Amino acid sequence: MLKRRWAIPLLIASLLSLSTLPAVSASPLEPPRPADAGAESSVPLPEIAAHTTQVASGLKRPTAIAAPDDGSGRLFITEKRGRVRVYHPDTGLAQTPLIDITAAVDESGNERGLLGITTAPDFPDSRELYLAYTALPDGAVTLARYDLDDASLEVLLSQEHATYSNHNGGQLAFGPDGHLYWSIGDGGGSGDPFDSGQRVDTLLGKILRIDVSRSCGDLAYCVPEDNPFAGVAGARPEIWTYGLRNPWRFSFDPADGSLWIGDVGQGRWEEIDRLRPAEQPGANLGWSCREGLVVFDEAQCGGGAELTDPVFTYSPRTGSCAVIGGQVYRGKPFADLVGGTYIATDYCSSTVWALRDDGAGGYLQAEIGQTPTQVTAFGATPEGELYVVNDLPGGLHRVSFERVAPTCRITQTAYAWGGGLTANLTLTNTGTTPVSGWKLVFPLALGQTIISDWNTDLVQNGDMVTAANAAYNGTIAPGDSVEIGYLANHTGDTSAPERFTLNGHACTIGD
Repeated sequence: MLKRRWAIPLLIASLLSLSTLPAVSASPLEPPRPADAGAESSVPLPEIAAHTTQVASGLKRPTAIAAPDDGSGRLFITEKRGRVRVYHPDTGLAQTPLIDITAAVDESGNERGLLGITTAPDFPDSRELYLAYTALPDGAVTLARYDLDDASLEVLLSQEHATYSNHNGGQLAFGPDGHLYWSIGDGGGSGDPFDSGQRVDTLLGKILRIDVSRSCGDLAYCVPEDNPFAGVAGARPEIWTYGLRNPWRFSFDPADGSLWIGDVGQGRWEEIDRLRPAEQPGANLGWSCREGLVVFDEAQCGGGAELTDPVFTYSPRTGSCAVIGGQVYRGKPFADLVGGTYIATDYCSSTVWALRDDGAGGYLQAEIGQTPTQVTAFGATPEGELYVVNDLPGGLHRVSFERVAPTCRITQTAYAWGGGLTANLTLTNTGTTPVSGWKLVFPLALGQTIISDWNTDLVQNGDMVTAANAAYNGTIAPGDSVEIGYLANHTGDTSAPERFTLNGHACTIGD
């Protein structure tokens, strides 16, 4: 018997055309852009600085944030052991938890526990939430519905995850279509030992899409008919996208329905993916054939699968270790600065990444600040304002932005031939005080290796370059410049560096 819980908005989509499993195609229409989705900023990213202000402390290993759209102004914050705490800007962090399911949660290991939360679309009436956690006794990744009125916990779906304690995923979000999306990691260990990423007979290494407003047959949910693997023999019909390693955090842009995913890497590349609505059904993001844009396991690359490239990758050689996927800013106070800009960070380096569509098929990128240490999740209020929580310090922080005058500018010229290139960089102090001792940090394109340099003490570590001052050019007066350069080999990609920081501050590029 079908049980309807709320009215699902009409999904504007065409029927999917299925061929072989690795090559699923779909062409749903883009959803209409909400009138209040917010402005699109044109302020150059290096002129933006991100800041955080701590507003609460005392959380015990917080993992996720949800904001009920009920006019209360509250935030719900999950703690790893299995509790949900409530924060209100006027009264702070409540001592009594809203929810306590510690008796059901397996929190063994660093990555198990209560991992995700979202409120039902009709939360003000139903008072229902959805929770993602690893369950006792064996760590199965589990999706459950929690009713605040009677404190009942109803398990909807679970996936065995007993062998390794890591790579559980755990993000939950309702999409623009009213369906529930849930991320699950590849099963853990190292190197995708179960080959989960490229398999469609398992929920591991996937983002799922299900209809939790009703039940179907023996299932406590229904599979939407337009899911890309619905009706495909041997495939799990709940799968929406696949080829993921540990999609710890994802979010939807309310302006255009784009799905932004932060997928934690194996150790060489962290990646951020953006899938517009028409690109989402059946998208193969590559793991474990690829890590980022680089082949990881060629044995997983067969079958002619069409892979979707990430829009941004970065190397852990920057001091990073795990991308923390964030949100596209759609609030009002900072819309003129970061409206339409995706904001993310990293658990180890705390770098605030800003990405913005450049309108020409690529993305502008910049490092625009630091979050507190060990951020585990972003959250957005119904009005679009951003918060983060951090792990062992156990704090909740409000995110803000300001416009700043960059203190450095890079102009660059390059000449490429055959398998080589030369690059000349002019570094100008655009600030008001002298720079005394400097380090210029920038990434090289894949396949570029520096073999000599001039006017700098340069070190390349993977794709990252640190160019420090020479003994004779360590001081740069305001308005003055220094010239440095390098000779490099390349394997075909001769593109110039897309971002620079000088002593930790983003530089503008160009005249």
